[in-house]
Amino acid sequence: MLRHYTAAIRPAALRTAATRTFATSAIRMSEGDTGAPRTGGDAFTRREKAAEDYAIRQREKEKLMQLKQKLKEQQAHLDQLSQHIDDLTKDHNEKN
Repeated sequence: MLRHYTAAIRPAALRTAATRTFATSAIRMSEGDTGAPRTGGDAFTRREKAAEDYAIRQREKEKLMQLKQKLKEQQAHLDQLSQHIDDLTKDHNEKN
């Protein structure tokens, strides 16, 4: 009878805190759930990544070729302007 009496006297907060159960098992996550990159992957994933990398390299190569062509055109234009300036200064020197 003493036990029942002491349980009734304890405050409700203490009674519920003592009877709570806590999970102590670790949370299991599969690979990639935490945002970490997958290591290896299957053949399809590797093939897809290789195709994407190849496409990116091709686009970069095309851009580089366009830049080289534009640089060549600009250099030709500068040479043309330089020749024009030389012609003007030569004509000006001959007149004076």
